[in-house]
Amino acid sequence: MIKVYGIKNCNKIRDTRKWLDERNVEYEFVDVKKNPIPAEYLADFTEKVGLDVLINRKGMKWRQLGLAKKDVSDKELFDELLEHQTMIKRPLIVKGEAILVGYDEDAFETFID
Repeated sequence: MIKVYGIKNCNKIRDTRKWLDERNVEYEFVDVKKNPIPAEYLADFTEKVGLDVLINRKGMKWRQLGLAKKDVSDKELFDELLEHQTMIKRPLIVKGEAILVGYDEDAFETFID
């Protein structure tokens, strides 16, 4: 089963869900505001794709926290991401052991098949 992690009112999430629905792809949507990703899952995702891929450094939460101006370790960055999951680049799509981060319809085609 494919899981799509994100925020319900995010445009990229809406576009992703529309894309999946139009192709009759079965998936489960997880709103990280209502159901945050457990630490062990987020750690696994981080290990597989890296913090640099997972974190949306252009997003509002990143700017609000002022993380670009701080010298933070990977551990501190992970802790911030765990606490503020709206910083996750969207969509975060998980299919078995595979992970796709970011909106890219061409990548969706390959990833879903």
